[in-house]
Amino acid sequence: MNASRSHRQPRLMQNSRNTLRHSVWRRIELACLVATIPAFYLELLLSLPFVARGLYALAFVACVAVVRHEWPGDTRDTATWSTSSQHRLGVALSAGLLMSALLPAGDAMLSLGVRLVTAALIVLRMGESVRPWFWRGGLLHLVLLAVGVMAMCGFGFWWLEPSVHTFGDGLWLAFTTAATVGYGDIVPSTPAAKIFAVFVVLLGVSVLSLLTAAIAATWIESEDRRMEKELLDDLHRELRTIRAEVSALREAQGLRAPAPAPAPAHAPQPESLDG
Repeated sequence: MNASRSHRQPRLMQNSRNTLRHSVWRRIELACLVATIPAFYLELLLSLPFVARGLYALAFVACVAVVRHEWPGDTRDTATWSTSSQHRLGVALSAGLLMSALLPAGDAMLSLGVRLVTAALIVLRMGESVRPWFWRGGLLHLVLLAVGVMAMCGFGFWWLEPSVHTFGDGLWLAFTTAATVGYGDIVPSTPAAKIFAVFVVLLGVSVLSLLTAAIAATWIESEDRRMEKELLDDLHRELRTIRAEVSALREAQGLRAPAPAPAPAHAPQPESLDG
């Protein structure tokens, strides 16, 4: 047993180091993906292709590192790896980032299409990375996420849309776009702002839906806990009543546990067959 434990301990330590290394690379990848969000517009509006390509290349390196750490140690398990949506998303995102870094800048249909698809994959990957932070009990995280997303979208409209003159107008346009209200007082007019509005709708609807669902789940959970507490209190009260009634009944009838029968002094000897 000691030998098996000594063989198991290095393996557990290695798995712990691999998990920690993978977590660090996922955080680095998330930071690099966030940095690629303005890369599309830096290349489209400000004619800064080298900065945009550098951001795409940096994100590509981080994504490849994450995919490498997620690669199964057993090469015979390639079927499981190939069917994993998480790994397939990482591979597709790595390919999109590499193509975005290598393709020439411009309004060509191929370059624009590849970068738009890559942007959609980046949004999916970022949602996958931050999803464990927003399970049950993560209402505060969801509120902070919604505020942060709306602030970034408002800044994006303030930067991209000429009719948005203040940051407050950008926030208003971001909220009406994300909530799919569309009052029509401020609308995207440039191609860059219209493309940005598409991602604001997709991202904003997801974030706002998660926030409203988390608030509803918190109310339902608190109500369920209150009902469970009332049921448990009633059950304990009934058990105490039953115990008191049983004790009173025993005292009234004089019932006690019967004393054990005394053991015989000697066991009877078997009769001899010769007698």
